[in-house]
Amino acid sequence: MKVNLVVVGKTVSKDLEAMISDYCRRLKHYVSFELVVLPDLKNTKGLTEEQIKQAEGEMILAKVGGGSDVVLLDEHGLEYRSVELAQWVRKKQNGGRDLWLVIGGPYGFSEAVYARANGKLSMSKLTFSHQMIRLLVVEQLYRAMTILRGEPYHHE
Repeated sequence: MKVNLVVVGKTVSKDLEAMISDYCRRLKHYVSFELVVLPDLKNTKGLTEEQIKQAEGEMILAKVGGGSDVVLLDEHGLEYRSVELAQWVRKKQNGGRDLWLVIGGPYGFSEAVYARANGKLSMSKLTFSHQMIRLLVVEQLYRAMTILRGEPYHHE
């Protein structure tokens, strides 16, 4: 299984970018992993939120594979404790399909992206910026991998 994390727009904070890169590097020791950064939309001043979601949705749908699991990071998604997330990852690995985790833009996802998705995950009931969620996702994926391997990164 390959895990892909799709994000819309580059990470602005250099500090966050460094931490995200560190966890991406660590993850590659456990699983085939790729961070896919879709470009920010240009000239959006005259566009409605719905038009922005549509345009971002088209970019997202053009990236994700047809025979893969697409899971959206969404505030209405399932919430797991870290150990439960590790078991969820194991089930995805056993399913044998590539996994595409998607973090949308600031307005969320288009209806077409929701229709394509196989599920939704939430990292917390709290609200975080899309930039921060990137770090939380890669850190939790790394934590899940160490839990599955019985390594000491995670403590109960």
